[in-house]
Amino acid sequence: MEEACEIARLPEELVSAALARTSPRDACRAAAVSPAFRAAADSDAVWARFLPPGGLPPLADGELAAPAPPSSKKELFLRLSAGPALLQDRLVSVWLDRETGAKCYMLSARNLFIVWGDTPQYWTWIPLEDSRFSEGAQLMHVCWFEIRGKIHSNMLSQDTTYAAYMVFKTTDNFYGLDSPVQEASISAGATNSTRKVCLQGNDDDDGEGGVPENCAPSAEGRRVDGAGAGRVPQRGGRRRRGVHQPGGDERRELEERPHRAGHRDQT
Repeated sequence: MEEACEIARLPEELVSAALARTSPRDACRAAAVSPAFRAAADSDAVWARFLPPGGLPPLADGELAAPAPPSSKKELFLRLSAGPALLQDRLVSVWLDRETGAKCYMLSARNLFIVWGDTPQYWTWIPLEDSRFSEGAQLMHVCWFEIRGKIHSNMLSQDTTYAAYMVFKTTDNFYGLDSPVQEASISAGATNSTRKVCLQGNDDDDGEGGVPENCAPSAEGRRVDGAGAGRVPQRGGRRRRGVHQPGGDERRELEERPHRAGHRDQT
């Protein structure tokens, strides 16, 4: 008890400076220590350190207005980490990783390059009721499956390792995503890496490994640092011609978020 009283007598500015060097989770826990700690842990001085340096890209009108604009830096962080906010063009959404405060992005299907995406015979565009984006691309039938997306590296958080995910839904009668294996690649400047992926898992796949059932890893382990500023990381997925031709698949989006082994995030 005496130690707690001693801590409570520390200047709020000193406590805030110490908490600002921790993490959002630690700051929330510290708020339960005492009223004095709560004042420091909830202060703008602490939560300003957890928000992205330089702020966020311009958001679409009204994105943070309901039910009321955030009244503090902590409220702003919690709102941005609770769900995505649309950028001005409404084709990209952004949110904050609740563990690190790093910026995460999702590119809508309209923001991606889809081979034959404007050919109704192969792809159709459908309204979405369960997404922040107004429409998605529905795959009908193709013999060449290729999707690409890109994002400028200055939009990402520095000193952060990112992973790219293809987010999609499937219909009851989808087919052709299991063979041949697809190829995913990621590039930044002159650096490029490629890996094999499979968008259709086995029936007995329990979804372990940190990837939601409707979210396939496109590329992982790309670190953004000061040397990469100004470059445009590109993500791509393609499949070669084969006997099996995919079809009956729904809605595709591309997600960029910090990569943590074993982490499972909500999409």
